[in-house]
This record gives sequence, structure tokens and C-alpha cells, in this order.
Amino acid sequence: MIDQLVAGIKKTEAPIVVGLDPQMKFIPDEVKNPVFDEMGETLEAAGEILFRFNKAIVDAVCDLVPAVKPQIAMYERFGIPGLAAYQRTIDYCKSRGLVVIGDVKRGDIGSTSEAYADAHLGRVMVGEREYKLFDADFATVNPYLGSDGVVPFLKVCDAQDKGIFVLVKTSNPSSGEFQDRLVLVRAGEFDEDAGGSIDTAFFTGKKNKGGLSLESIVLAAGKDGLRSYVLRPMYEIVAEEVARWAREPRLMGKSGYSEVGAVVGATYPEMGKVLRKIMPHSFILVPGYGAQGGKGKDLTHFFNKDGLGAIVNSSRGIIAAYKQEPYCDKYMPENFADASRAAVKAMRKDIREAIG
Repeated sequence: MIDQLVAGIKKTEAPIVVGLDPQMKFIPDEVKNPVFDEMGETLEAAGEILFRFNKAIVDAVCDLVPAVKPQIAMYERFGIPGLAAYQRTIDYCKSRGLVVIGDVKRGDIGSTSEAYADAHLGRVMVGEREYKLFDADFATVNPYLGSDGVVPFLKVCDAQDKGIFVLVKTSNPSSGEFQDRLVLVRAGEFDEDAGGSIDTAFFTGKKNKGGLSLESIVLAAGKDGLRSYVLRPMYEIVAEEVARWAREPRLMGKSGYSEVGAVVGATYPEMGKVLRKIMPHSFILVPGYGAQGGKGKDLTHFFNKDGLGAIVNSSRGIIAAYKQEPYCDKYMPENFADASRAAVKAMRKDIREAIG
């Protein structure tokens, strides 16, 4: 599946994924009112409205971008009718030739993770009959419960030619509360070409104005005698594991990129530089462009020298463009899809100028 995504990026010259995260406040009355007149103010009407809104945007941009990323929470909030709209959105986007990244952020353990992987990427058996379910091409996965929450997805990726994007460093402001926690790692523990297991001692000492407590570091290092340790943020530890999964030959595409990608926010460009080096074979899904403050100039570190290696997401900046400058002065609400198309063109120009 990663090769299909790479081919789409090359064809459109747009390393862009459109986030289909519809909220009722983004949807014009011109879409909502006819459905309410027909179906009443029901959950079924809400699901229909979400789908019609998405369909109009997809029709307007499908020749400009290679991929879309529906965020499942925006559909789940309307219950079963909302999930039906999520399914219809995936099916329609695939019918228009788009790669679909299911933004589900699933993460659990054992059989629960297996069930999530089957539901979003794989197949299920009912008696002797096999069924596809949501059938996205990629899914976002939360690794912070450990590898047993990710491995079931890797197995489905191998069996079904699908892919995942593993959360490494997310774009939200509070991500640092956990992802930036410093960990003592034995020096030389990692080799980005050969990989390696993680043997860590968590830093629990107090910080002071001069940095970390030397006493705490020595105590941690003293468990193995006088060995050299370095401090690394948790997101780098996760990135090392992503890089190890990505090197699995069965998950490597002909393009040189793996079915195992990573999520790294555009709001942290300097971290992107480090993580790009750690994960050379992983595509990076970059949220945070536009509405969250990321700009094209912030994105150069996420790409490899071949101009590939990253795909940048914009959600509100595209699907709600008609409500924002400069598009709100040019497009009426009923022309919201045309505003979305214009926003995609502007985003593509911004990114292409930045990465060359």
C-alpha cells in the first residue's frame, strides 16, 4: 500500500492528505437543511449530512491530492449512523482513487488489538464467509501500551497489503507531558542501521535550574556499574522501535519505504529533523499544518532528499476554508467545496516552494 501512496504523491506532486473531520459547525445550511427536511433532526440525518459534505469536498479535490484521512471520532459522536457515514466515506474515497488513512488511533493489547486490526484494516470470518469491514488502507496506531498493541496491526499489514502510522510525537500542546519525558538509555544502545533492544532506567530525580540532578543520574547508572548513559526523550525511544518494525523485509515496499510509518506533528519541526534521521524508511504523517500553526517552511526536515518521505495533513484549513481568510471573501457557503479546492492548491504551492 505504501507504494500506491508514493505513486499518488508523485502523480499529483502534492504530499498532502485532506483530513475529513466534519463538524456540524463547519457544514453550511445549504447541505444540512435539505437533509433535515427529508429525514428530520435525527442521528440518521446527521450521518447523511456528514457523508454529503465529505462527498462534495472529495469530488472537488480528488484530482489534486493522493489521500484523505477521516477522523473516526467525528463520526462516532453520532453513534451507529455516524459510523455508517464513516464507512460510506471510506468506500467513496476509494472509488475516486484516493488512499484512505483511517485516523482511529487504536491501541490496546492482545486479542483486543487483534480485533481492532481486523476491523479497520483486515477481514473477519462469520462461519465460512469472509467479510471486509471498514477496510481503510492505513490506520493510525497508538504504541504507548507497548509492542503487543502494535504487532497485530503489523500482521494484518503483511497479510492484506495495508499500512500503519504509529504515533511518535503528536502535534497537540500537551503531548510533551508524556512524550517528552527524559529516559536514561545506555550509551551506544541504538544503531539506526542495525537496530537494538531498549534497556532503560527511567529518570525520577528532580530538575533544577542547572538541569538534571547529577546524583539521580549516577544512581541510575550505578545499577550496572560505571557505565555511560545518555538522556533521550520518550518519543525518540518510540521512533527507534518504529524504525525496527519498518525494517522488516516483508513490510518494505519497492519504493524503499515501509508500510510502517510515523505520526510527527508539524508544530515541532526541530524534532522532525531528528526523527527523520532515526526513521529513514518510514513515511511521516505530519499533522498540525494550517489551523494548528504549521507552515510550509516548517516542513523541510520531514522530507528525505528525494522529496518524499512525508505527507502533510490539513483538516479544518481545507474542509472549512470557506469560513476563513482569504476564502470567506471569495466563496459563498454553498460554494464551500470550491473554497476547499482553492485551499488545497495554495497548500500545495506552499509545500512545494519549501521542499523544492
